[in-house]
Amino acid sequence: MAAAAAAADSPCSRAVRHDAQLPHVAIFPFMARGHTVPPIHLAHLLRHRGLAAVTLFTTPANAPFVRRVLDDDAVAVAELPFPDHLPGVPPGVECLDGLSSFPAFVEAVSALRPRLEACLAAARPRVGLLVADALLYWAHDAAAALGVPTVAFYATSMFAHVIRDVILRDNPAAALVAGGAGSTFAVPEFPHVRLTLADIPMDAKMANAIAGSHGLIVNTFDAMEGHYIEHWDRHHVGHRAWPVGPLCLARQPCHVAGDGAGAVKPSWLQWLDEKAAAGRAVLYVALGTLIAVQEAQLRELAGGLEASGVDFLWVVRPSDADVGAGFEERVEGRGLVVREWVDQWRILRHGCVKGFLSHCGWNAVVEGVAAGVPLATWPMGVEQPLHATLAVDELRIGVRVPAAATTGHGVVSGEEIARVARELMGMDGEGENGAGGEAARNAAALAAKAREAVAEGGSSWKTLEEMLAVVCLPTDPSE
Repeated sequence: MAAAAAAADSPCSRAVRHDAQLPHVAIFPFMARGHTVPPIHLAHLLRHRGLAAVTLFTTPANAPFVRRVLDDDAVAVAELPFPDHLPGVPPGVECLDGLSSFPAFVEAVSALRPRLEACLAAARPRVGLLVADALLYWAHDAAAALGVPTVAFYATSMFAHVIRDVILRDNPAAALVAGGAGSTFAVPEFPHVRLTLADIPMDAKMANAIAGSHGLIVNTFDAMEGHYIEHWDRHHVGHRAWPVGPLCLARQPCHVAGDGAGAVKPSWLQWLDEKAAAGRAVLYVALGTLIAVQEAQLRELAGGLEASGVDFLWVVRPSDADVGAGFEERVEGRGLVVREWVDQWRILRHGCVKGFLSHCGWNAVVEGVAAGVPLATWPMGVEQPLHATLAVDELRIGVRVPAAATTGHGVVSGEEIARVARELMGMDGEGENGAGGEAARNAAALAAKAREAVAEGGSSWKTLEEMLAVVCLPTDPSE
């Protein structure tokens, strides 16, 4: 009743209107750019295939970014007013990017629940399915209170889900506590996987969000993680995994902002075009937007890129802008430093990009796979070490930046970064016969399987249809 009463005052009550011929799917991404883009790709996919009418929930300050990336007027964007005076959140901030406290923001945004309930109650036709980021764990309870089924969207690998699940159940790491975080252990049921205590992220609230939903959407595909998908489904009857990726392949050419006639290309895209015209291979470097890289490490990374001799495009956070005096002038023509948000998928699918030095956020790994670009893995935290293990040891599409190769204080040396960059780009004297060459071949083969998965009749194509048939409520034609 409270949600229905609030709906009359909701700014969404007039905005969310769709034709009643299709099921109505609402998508609620977490308020961070890396968590927002894949759900937007899911919206593209649902609309392009004519499977559902789609509404995207966001907040006013995040709406311009959502609309720019979405670039599709057929998808409704419903803005939930962001509460004032949230603990740990500065005034006017509605996005995690650039904030120092991840947990504080995750907890604070639960204050959006009444506004979400109001929008769900007011939407017409009724929402038949809510896809909500697992970080918005409270959204699943809000939808359930209104009789709306939910599926959790969590931007991580199936490998990470399964490994975390097994460890929570069997706790094989308990014996290592005395030995310290550097000791390794074998994962029960997967003895070939060896981890350290530091590799294991835990979050019971997100696990509960998945358990309380009709499963989880995973941005992956059978040929990439089929073994782990099957394992999850055996142990989570009623909460199965729905692998529908790679979602970035759902983007149609018309959904790439700036591709239209007369559009001005970003400077970084013009730079890549020039490299392609000159026949130069480029290393793309991006270490994510959420975890700050210490200044000493930025300087070592800059020194390593300079010493490597490779051409590179390096995207840094605006707050990490100081890469050392004179660095950009010394590498001018060979390297480009970008201090703004970029369309990563657009960079990776550019023909001259032949390697990706990555923090191994799951979006980055999947986009690299879809583009057929091999990785140099440099995980920074949370699930990223697990993604690096998957990429290097299981899929063999990458090489490691060794964590042990440090100058002290946990900083990886510039010499080691230069070595890894040359290895990945085939400039280590081994060429196609080296580790970089093997990773490139495996990445190209996996990219072909990714395209097959999302093509008509492919595994991800069929899974999306099955999920809607099983989970989504039908539309009431009288609404």
